[in-house]
Amino acid sequence: MNENDPARRRIILSGIQPTGTFTLGNYLGAVKNWRQLQKEYDCYYFVADLHALTVYHEPAMRRKASRAAFALLLACGLDPEKSLVFIQSHVSAHAQMGWMLSCLSPFGDLSRMTQFKDKSAKHPEDINAGLFTYPALMAGDILLYQADYVPVGADQTQHLEFTRNVAARFNHVYGETFRLPEGYFPKAGARVMSLAEPTAKMSKSDENAKATIFILDDEKTILKKFKSAVTDSDAEVAFREGKDGINNLMTIYSAITGKSCDAITAEFAGKGYGDFKTAVGTVVADELRPIRERYAELLTDKAYLDAEIARGAERAAHIAEKTLAKAKRKMGLC
Repeated sequence: MNENDPARRRIILSGIQPTGTFTLGNYLGAVKNWRQLQKEYDCYYFVADLHALTVYHEPAMRRKASRAAFALLLACGLDPEKSLVFIQSHVSAHAQMGWMLSCLSPFGDLSRMTQFKDKSAKHPEDINAGLFTYPALMAGDILLYQADYVPVGADQTQHLEFTRNVAARFNHVYGETFRLPEGYFPKAGARVMSLAEPTAKMSKSDENAKATIFILDDEKTILKKFKSAVTDSDAEVAFREGKDGINNLMTIYSAITGKSCDAITAEFAGKGYGDFKTAVGTVVADELRPIRERYAELLTDKAYLDAEIARGAERAAHIAEKTLAKAKRKMGLC
């Protein structure tokens, strides 16, 4: 099919690291949107366990975390009959392509990556080479599948630009090989903030237990965390500058209910923050309950989960190996 044929279904690809249970931010900013995208695109989603190697984890726990992340993706609504869902390390082409692209990645470009600088500052005792060359592996993840679009938040645009640059460099040096991916920017819920410090992004690693909602939290825990969420002294549910806590809660409520900020303000006119926090907690609990229940079912069905992991890897390898073989030929490796 012609590359520019409007009838060609576009490919969208994204991955998520198996570093603990997904947060509400992961879900609203990425995974929930992935579920919707299955209707419009050929979707490829993967557990990025090779990227997780930049930080040490006990091997048995890492293996368990990757399986859990795979199960969570299915529990969140990704249908392996409609989407390609797989674990990154189960497809050897990723590591090969990552090395090939690292040889086309200028030192200066890698050293300017914000994520490398931030993580190096936080963990000066473990600045490993994998952390430095991480963007080349990420570029390989995307380019192996000739993705048209990559869902990205504001903190990932630099990695996408790096991917486009290295793809263009390869095409220029070795001949046309890779499609240059574009960013896919979700309209809502792309950036969920901490409930305890609403100027900071919600994080799995936050030491404050009240700051983060995990998608496997039970209803009681979810409601308790929202009731303790930081707000302000205005007592008005309205989205505007200086109301970071309320803005965050309105963003969450809007992402789940589909209501606009104006509609939310009207809904809670004359009501206190207590009512609003309870409402947000309730819609979040209702949204996450079926995910928690489906996840528990998947973990008890080991045979099914193993079969889907193997099938996903086989399908992904079939696609990736074609691109890898083409790139190797262009580089004179075969």
